[in-house]
Amino acid sequence: MEKGMGKEKKGYRFGAEMLIVIQSLVYGFGDPISKIAFEIVPVYSMMTVRYSIAFVFCIAIFGKRIVRTVKSVPVKAWLIPGLCIALSYVLNNIALNMTEATSVAFLRSLAVAMTPALAFIAYRKRYRWQHIAAQILVLPGMYLLCVRGGLSGFGAGEILALLAAALVAATLVFTGRFLDQVDPVSMTALQAGCSAVIALIGSLIVEGGVHAGSATPKAWLIILYLAILCTFLGYLLQNLALTRISDREVSLLQSLCPVMTAVFAFILLGEKLSAAGIAGAVIIIVCIAISALIGEEGTDQ
Repeated sequence: MEKGMGKEKKGYRFGAEMLIVIQSLVYGFGDPISKIAFEIVPVYSMMTVRYSIAFVFCIAIFGKRIVRTVKSVPVKAWLIPGLCIALSYVLNNIALNMTEATSVAFLRSLAVAMTPALAFIAYRKRYRWQHIAAQILVLPGMYLLCVRGGLSGFGAGEILALLAAALVAATLVFTGRFLDQVDPVSMTALQAGCSAVIALIGSLIVEGGVHAGSATPKAWLIILYLAILCTFLGYLLQNLALTRISDREVSLLQSLCPVMTAVFAFILLGEKLSAAGIAGAVIIIVCIAISALIGEEGTDQ
């Protein structure tokens, strides 16, 4: 009986891990096509439209469930995760406008180490030392993959990228904590709503309003992909995974995202990956594989 339950538990864990792998595939394709849309539609305007479409999509399908959730749970249970995920994206985009994209990508990846640290500080979660080693060892791989010519200095853009990384970690830790009060679908919708509001504020301040009139049919197709697949599906996959595996493991698995981005950037944009980048991708995959083999037993949830 115990052996059967153990197999079932492993099956649940593997299923949750595959949800994050799928999320990384979806995001990996979304990153390079976003570049195409950003050449046509201003960044914050596109983000506002994207998140608004995702929120309306959620409301149209799950409206009654979402309303019941909002009425029955404390506001902080969805507002804290919602603001964390929204602000992480806004700060990330501001950082991209202030410094090199490769520097931002690497610094934002530090969330993989910040997540278990924040979980320990906030909730005294403890992990095996092997798990923490895997989280730390993935960082050289991220550096090799993302940063080709060294960091471009350390100024305001880099500070904002670090804050974005901290907010990514906070999103995983706090979302995982509040998912016992807010179901994954409602959490997804409310996070999309918070993202739309924050993006709208950024659009009003930076761009003087929402300007999507210049969007071509191609740009609209990209926006719809980003709204339905990257936002609705991406958020939902992450929230479902967090009900079955730890925030630490989710953050490590999400290190696959820049690997997927590099692959799709090569296919779609012709961007070639250097030998160092390939070595970095291999290090990331090996660290994820080692962590998966160790398992979660002994983790203090």
